[in-house]
Amino acid sequence: MTDIPRDVPPPSALPEAVAPPTSSDSLPAMQLAGLAKHFGQKVAVEGLDLVVPSGSFYGLVGPNGAGKTTTLSMATGLLRPDAGTARIHGVDVWTQPVEAKRLIGNLADGVRLFDRLTGEQLVTYTGMMFGLSRDEVSARAADLLRIMDLTDAAGTPVVDYSAGMTKKVALACALVHAPRLLVLDEPFESVDPVSAANIEDILRGYTATGGTVIVSSHSMDLVQRMCDHVAVIAQGRLLASGTVDEVRGAQTLQDRFVELVGGRHHAEGPQWLRQS
Repeated sequence: MTDIPRDVPPPSALPEAVAPPTSSDSLPAMQLAGLAKHFGQKVAVEGLDLVVPSGSFYGLVGPNGAGKTTTLSMATGLLRPDAGTARIHGVDVWTQPVEAKRLIGNLADGVRLFDRLTGEQLVTYTGMMFGLSRDEVSARAADLLRIMDLTDAAGTPVVDYSAGMTKKVALACALVHAPRLLVLDEPFESVDPVSAANIEDILRGYTATGGTVIVSSHSMDLVQRMCDHVAVIAQGRLLASGTVDEVRGAQTLQDRFVELVGGRHHAEGPQWLRQS
């Protein structure tokens, strides 16, 4: 691969080769109906209904243990639900899994990568699994590694990457087949501020060309800044959904979130912790 000077900033949008295909499809990008999952006696997700409009930048927020990762895992074919359906642009994830997964680029929390491959090999391998030719996937891998600022590390095994670099190469893998829907679970975790800004630009360019992004995050500031729609879930149930302005009302998204999920303690802390 040709070295790219590090002082050249990455572009603010995806290369045309990996931009999502445009479509006049009026179906929702994702539609969940009655989705449910139990782990023994624990209810992880309980009858969740959610519609994600095509072309939206959708935030999924909730406290730890709310069921966000479980919901996204069921919605993208990684975890079979106990009940309910998940459709991607009208395609049922569990009755038509191959067709549905071709439409999805997935950055899932906790899923192991083939980290003995180099970054370039991993992105290339992922693209070839989606049926891209070797020449096409080679060009796309070079583009993606460049805009993720990973060109210099293209020949390094992923096992030797930092946490932030691993997150970025996983995002490159999610993008390489030009999906219509990106599902990203905590995409900015462990990513440095410069890389985070570049990834934000990439995602904005992706939605501007017709793609849909669903992002799960604990950062209310990030969701309020980047997303046009948001859903709040807690204890496996949907508490609110709609545009960001509809959900937050006259409050900040942070204050509205705390109001919905509860759990804030108005206290000064224990006596022994005070310094005077």
